[in-house]
Amino acid sequence: MTGVAGLGGIVELGAALTSRGLTPGKTGNLSVRGEGLVSITPTGAVLGSMRVEDISTVTADEGEHVSGRRASKELAMHQAMYQVHQDCFAIVHVHSLHAVAVSCLSGIDDREPLPRITPYFDMKVPTLRLVDYHPPGSDDLAVAVRRAAPGYRSLLLRNHGSLVAAPTLEEAADAAEEIEQTAALMLLLHGRAVNRLSATTSPNASGGIR
Repeated sequence: MTGVAGLGGIVELGAALTSRGLTPGKTGNLSVRGEGLVSITPTGAVLGSMRVEDISTVTADEGEHVSGRRASKELAMHQAMYQVHQDCFAIVHVHSLHAVAVSCLSGIDDREPLPRITPYFDMKVPTLRLVDYHPPGSDDLAVAVRRAAPGYRSLLLRNHGSLVAAPTLEEAADAAEEIEQTAALMLLLHGRAVNRLSATTSPNASGGIR
């Protein structure tokens, strides 16, 4: 996963996410894990204009630099997710507009910060949990992510953005994009009665989105 093909995948996905407006400016970070190494986007990177040689590769556990530029300051957060989800080999973290907006709302449910209103959310983001705010790149954020991650591959970081771990970059990106789409729907439907989906993706009784 961390060979040239894996690094090329990070570069291609960074460009795709930027073109779709999911990671503005110098925000967000991507990583892949394999063979005792983690390759992650570098600090201060514009994800839409990276080169393979820019990608930082570090040791998976200690974070010791192996090649490329200096790793993103969010490396510890990625390491925390990988430590919990040993079956995941890719992580996508973006600051997409609507997901960030929802993460700033007060009174949302920590265990269900987004409503189940489409089957696509159920398929791509079966579980999502809200994580309390800690400064980006801080040890406190990495600790909070590690505590919240068991049972949750997708997290919504309060006042920050989404964080998704998956077996592949494509799956992680799909989930992150679905979080953004559902967040946009939640804001559009705010205050209206909607049909929510049950755990088996069958519409249940109408209820307002608050």
